[in-house]
Amino acid sequence: MKKISSVEEYIENHAQFGESLNILRDIINITELEETIKWSSPVYALDGKNVVGLGAFKNHFGIWFFNGVFLKDGNKLLEQAQEKTKGLRQMRFNSIDDIDKNIVLAYIKEAIENQKLGKEIKPERKGKSVTIPKELLNELNANSALFDAFKLLTLGKQREYCEHIETAKKNATKLSRIEKIKPMILKGIGLHDKYKNC
Repeated sequence: MKKISSVEEYIENHAQFGESLNILRDIINITELEETIKWSSPVYALDGKNVVGLGAFKNHFGIWFFNGVFLKDGNKLLEQAQEKTKGLRQMRFNSIDDIDKNIVLAYIKEAIENQKLGKEIKPERKGKSVTIPKELLNELNANSALFDAFKLLTLGKQREYCEHIETAKKNATKLSRIEKIKPMILKGIGLHDKYKNC
């Protein structure tokens, strides 16, 4: 797909909806949003944060709301594009007659206000769960104080201890490592805390 360098070029490439896209563009440009091109499509941002985008497809065109999940959607105009898109919502149109300028502008203004309030879906951090090696799990199950202390540690500290045990090749090494870390866990300190405080 050819790289688009301007909004005009994008609209020219979707000539069947050209007039409609220009109407939506004019509505968006009434606001304080800054017009840019990202991913070869028109995107409108506030302080560098994407708020809305224009899109044209084979049989429809519309506006993307990057954090549309927070919009009230009193007119029931928003669609979730795909199941995996958590925040993104789309306002689709099939023809120029579907566009109600006042309603579209109200949605855009609400999206801008939400952005100013900091309402946005934060990307999920990968690897939230911790896999506890069986040797450490046995020790935790046998010692309730140790178990409670381990659960109070941050996920990062839990993960450090689990990796420390898991990386030992011999079972005897794993068990000796567990004995060494038990007092640290009970004190609520992480495996590498002494290096972090230097």
